[in-house]
Amino acid sequence: MKEKADFFNLYNHGFVRVAVGTPEVRVADPAFNGARTIELMEQAEREKAVLALFPELGLTSYSCEDLFHQQALLDGALEALRSVLQASEALNLIAVVGMPLRVDHLLFNCAVVIHRGKILGIVPKTFLPNYREFYEYRQFAPAAAAHSTTVDVLGQPEIPFGERLLFQCQEEHQFTFFVEICEDLWVPIAPSSGAALAGATLILNLSASNITIAKDEYRHSLVATQSARCLAAYLYTAAGTGESTTDLAWDGHSIVYENGDLVAESERFRYASQLVVAELDLERLVLERMRQNSFAQSMQRHQEELRRFRRVSFNIALPNTGRLLCRRWYDRFPYVPSDPAVRDQRCYEAYNIQVQGIVKRLQSSRVSKLVIGISGGLDSTHALIVAARAMDVLKLPRSNILAYTMPGFATSQRTMANAKALMAAVGCAAHELDIRPACEQMLRDINHPYARGEPVYDITFENVQAGERTNHLFRLANLHQGLVLGTSDLSELALGWCTYGVGDHMSHYSINASVPKTLIQFLIRWAADTSQLGEKASRVLRSILDTEFSPELIPGDPNGEQPAQRTEDVIGPYELQDFNLYYTTRFGYLPSKIAFLCYSSWRDRSLGQWPDIPEARRHQYTIPEIKRWLSVFALRFFQLSQFKRSCIPNAPKVGSGGSLSPRGDYRAPSDSEATAWLEEIGQIPDQDPET
Repeated sequence: MKEKADFFNLYNHGFVRVAVGTPEVRVADPAFNGARTIELMEQAEREKAVLALFPELGLTSYSCEDLFHQQALLDGALEALRSVLQASEALNLIAVVGMPLRVDHLLFNCAVVIHRGKILGIVPKTFLPNYREFYEYRQFAPAAAAHSTTVDVLGQPEIPFGERLLFQCQEEHQFTFFVEICEDLWVPIAPSSGAALAGATLILNLSASNITIAKDEYRHSLVATQSARCLAAYLYTAAGTGESTTDLAWDGHSIVYENGDLVAESERFRYASQLVVAELDLERLVLERMRQNSFAQSMQRHQEELRRFRRVSFNIALPNTGRLLCRRWYDRFPYVPSDPAVRDQRCYEAYNIQVQGIVKRLQSSRVSKLVIGISGGLDSTHALIVAARAMDVLKLPRSNILAYTMPGFATSQRTMANAKALMAAVGCAAHELDIRPACEQMLRDINHPYARGEPVYDITFENVQAGERTNHLFRLANLHQGLVLGTSDLSELALGWCTYGVGDHMSHYSINASVPKTLIQFLIRWAADTSQLGEKASRVLRSILDTEFSPELIPGDPNGEQPAQRTEDVIGPYELQDFNLYYTTRFGYLPSKIAFLCYSSWRDRSLGQWPDIPEARRHQYTIPEIKRWLSVFALRFFQLSQFKRSCIPNAPKVGSGGSLSPRGDYRAPSDSEATAWLEEIGQIPDQDPET
């Protein structure tokens, strides 16, 4: 368990902070280049980074060509390395620098790994490009040409030397890195592929990589793909301005990816030294490798090759005391992309996945009608929009959607009006069916106090209404030879916020079961903003978006304007609970880590990448609030609600972040305990660090 005092430090939650630097260089001036490198190393340590990566042949500059065969330059590179080593003695930092080095009478293009004045290891470049503008074979030998496995450099003996070195931190074994150089990434099977299988969670690439039009896009593609395939973080830094422009130009492009996701990127074509700092979630990578069993199968397949890797251990004092929050942006709405353009594409995909689900189910069952209950709330609204599109695809009239609004004892005027307006706008067959007489009969049959005139609004009173609605829908489906389309969403399933069996838990096909509440809000907003159903319908959709979340089962406001029940007062804010759900099911994080990420994301009211969210809906949450609602989530998710998810109707999986179907994604016992999660939540502080 972590000490509460250090809860607000990223190093205590499986993160490391790293840096990629592009120093200002002068061609064939090792003293100058070494000094600029040291400046960035010192800056990286001030930023609490524990690793800094610099470009290929950065101590001499990459573009020296045949000057690499001049002894003066090689001696100058060694003196620059000596300066870097001396400077590193006072720095709590691993630095990786590029330089030429003569070994076994051959010249190698090398990466030198440095810590506290000591050279931990030296990695020669495996693949040397000798095509188009590259002539490295003219100056250098490939790693395979070396026969020494250790070297002596600047008085330090027995330094590990070779292309298969893994560097592992003894304080945090998840912090294990491998080094490759430029062209090593551009070949069909990169050395880092084997290194990842051998245990490296970070891949470091010292590159030069001159710039041509659109080459930066290709770099992104290469690094993103290798990062994703290896389930690793990938740090890449290229030579910048200051290199020779005799024939080429340089943009100083540095990028950091984590399992296919871009974490940080430098400013290109900058005419000065530059350092980019990034935080990497090593725990995410380790958990992902554990979960993706094909990774283990690959390890088994390449065992002989993996045995050829050597481990170099090092000790470093991780700066894990005091407050150090993530600078890295974590979306407050992890199911919803923050980039509007990407969001539109994801909305398009989500709709069409759901539409395809309905279309196939209707085709296979030889049924042409859908039966759906419309409450005027978000879930049934979205389900109706999807159903309308499915009818369009099947070239069936939208009147084949038999939509019923079924007012109960607490239905508000607002939701009733929204339901009627929505059905009219969609063009479905709209009906109103008052369930109160049937509910009153049921309450009399079971001798409920309400039937005797007592205002008892207990769970039975609520579930009688939910059950009558579902009962009516199934019988209507029998009558009209249709299918009942379920509306309950992923967030409600996670929290058990649905009436089991004969209630909103059950249907013939559950279209929203893999779509969380936050995403449904954005899907409806997208439908409104893009006038998917026309401007009249868009006005109705916006009104529905502004409606309070409520099951509307307990009478409240006598005017029928406001609900007596507010869902989020009971189960917590959906935006928080969807955050908890995503990082619980997608990554299996500890609750304390989820709380740390949540606090890092929600501690202020600014929304950064969400300028389109109205000010009134901009929230902030303190650690006590986050801890409280995370406890509610853990109890409801792990202990109270699984039995409802174990027997849910068929439903299409929509996003990689989740489906709770026991057939499509998530399998768990219905009688488990939440003790382990609740105890871990107890380690979360009870107040914000500012107080």
